[in-house]
Amino acid sequence: MTIQSPPPRINLGQGLRKDADDDPSSSQGSGKQRLVVVSNRVADLSAQVQTGGLAVGLADAVRKRGGIWFGWNGDRKGQTGDPVTISEHGPVTCVGIPITPADFTEYYSDYSNSVLWPLFHYRLDLVHITATAFDGYMRVNEAFARQLLPMLQPDDIIWIHDYHLIPLAGILRRMGCRQRIGFFLHIPLPPPELLSATPHHLELMRGFLDYDLLGFQTQTDANNLKSYMAAHAPEIRVAADHLQAKDRQVRVGRYPIGIDAAEFTRLASAERAESVPPTPVGAARMQRIIGVDRLDYSKGLPERFRAFDTLLHQHPDLSKHVNFVQVAPPSRGEVDAYADIRAELEQMAGAVNGRLADLDWTPLQYICRPLPRDVLAPLMRNSDIGFVTPLRDGMNLVAKEFVAAQDPEDPGVLILSQFAGAAEEMQDALIVNPYDVEDMAEALYRGLTMPLDERRARHAALLHNVTTCGAKDWAAAFLADLAPAR
Repeated sequence: MTIQSPPPRINLGQGLRKDADDDPSSSQGSGKQRLVVVSNRVADLSAQVQTGGLAVGLADAVRKRGGIWFGWNGDRKGQTGDPVTISEHGPVTCVGIPITPADFTEYYSDYSNSVLWPLFHYRLDLVHITATAFDGYMRVNEAFARQLLPMLQPDDIIWIHDYHLIPLAGILRRMGCRQRIGFFLHIPLPPPELLSATPHHLELMRGFLDYDLLGFQTQTDANNLKSYMAAHAPEIRVAADHLQAKDRQVRVGRYPIGIDAAEFTRLASAERAESVPPTPVGAARMQRIIGVDRLDYSKGLPERFRAFDTLLHQHPDLSKHVNFVQVAPPSRGEVDAYADIRAELEQMAGAVNGRLADLDWTPLQYICRPLPRDVLAPLMRNSDIGFVTPLRDGMNLVAKEFVAAQDPEDPGVLILSQFAGAAEEMQDALIVNPYDVEDMAEALYRGLTMPLDERRARHAALLHNVTTCGAKDWAAAFLADLAPAR
């Protein structure tokens, strides 16, 4: 049941300013502390099956410990003072706050999506700075802190997520919060020379120093943070696994996120007739290349289309024997760069098909809408190539889903960008440079013609990685380091 109400007025203000050991009502001795998850959008825990590594890992962790999932409720037309949305899901309370139209524009569109997202994906050319964006970003983070603070208990563990909320721990600390607070960045962190190209970079990056534990997808991202502090905050001592500030030691670690591999394998094996068109009797089997991405300029989709076009040009014998299915549902339509890339892809797909298609063959199928997971999973299983070539990505779980979907006896081949976070741990894929169209076209041909024994060997190694480092393992590892068992 979902109700509208003001934020709970839990009288814990004094408890927040003393040690939990001094509070007789604390759960300190129980060995099971509440978990407070904070993310830009509050999760929908009413769903029977959570999708994506974040939702799977966190939903399991917060249900086991009990606690709160706190974030924006998606209402962008609220007014200051509007009530929060509260829903109970067993031991978990989901709390969603609305934001005003001005907050949405300045915090979400103008700063999070027009400054931080392109900046953190190494795209300075797409960073758009406005005079009010950073102030709006800080204002909404302060609103999150004011609403969250009265709900906290002294022994809570707080886990804050992603680039929208980097300053949140510092604001909570200034309000008296002494709980252990962790932060996980789901997207890449660029090197200091890129970070320093934007205004307010020092204020933003110093926000990391108010956490107890910082988690990143890759060692490269963790190293970039340490390099930034060494270059721009000389008073901070940088060690191999932590930053030493004046009054706080901040642990820095790599925690690669995973998927629920068993569930995705189950979905992939339960084929739906409409998801895999049958091959006509007597016809040669059509090999399929599959790409699944949110429509975003960081995913390298134009380069991917060019690589497929190059493949067909270099190997005309593949005509009518292979097709490329790219699923790319749109996102962030209010940002001009996203409208531009959608128009570019539609034009490119039309040009390829107009030049090469025949009555019985559509070489490039571009699907600009979301497909259900129970359709995507068997589509991946029945594909010969997983084409995952972002220009820069924090992790990229599609790569792991493709591996989990495959039949181990006759698996497809994963082609993976060297700039995806997943490449750090999935070296048995065909690793490519996503800026090099010729390199990708060559990898496509190699994958389509790879012998069965090599495909099986590569897939076995990749599957071992995917199944032994899942979403729940990721959350458990982070929480064990944030709040070790007492």
